[in-house]
Amino acid sequence: MKESKNLTLTHELIYYGHDTLRKVAEDVANIDGEVIRLIDIMYNVMYRAKGIGFAAPQIDESRRILILDLAERGEVSLELANPVIKEFSDKKEPYEEGCLSIPGISREIVRPVEILVSGVNRDGTEVELEADGLLARVIQHEVDHLNGVLFIDRLEDFERNELRPELKKIKKLNRRS
Repeated sequence: MKESKNLTLTHELIYYGHDTLRKVAEDVANIDGEVIRLIDIMYNVMYRAKGIGFAAPQIDESRRILILDLAERGEVSLELANPVIKEFSDKKEPYEEGCLSIPGISREIVRPVEILVSGVNRDGTEVELEADGLLARVIQHEVDHLNGVLFIDRLEDFERNELRPELKKIKKLNRRS
């Protein structure tokens, strides 16, 4: 009952430095009305922030749910609970990534070009999807969030150290009322 009440509250984007972003998110037991509401809230927050991918931990909900909307880029919209990347291609490419929880920072990140991912959609149906290009990249970025990993963790130490002053400022965004 407490959780249901919690989901009716306004969820806000959380930022680098918030503990929830470093936790491994919990599996979703089943897709029910509460989870559907959470997915809708996630879309709302993602669209307000002008993002294309989002994970539940980014609104302080430690659950294994990701969403993405690449429709404007001719791709799909997708929600997955308990996503698992089953296969990664050997071919990798760099691409400039950013993150709504780390505003103003973007860097080239090398990731596999193709993946095979499975999960449960908002209808509660098991799905398996082959993804490549931007779709594969966004899924990998969001699955990282579900595992407590941020894109800056994939940088060389010297690159991350260069970002320290900016990251320190971003941490303070979590203290806003």
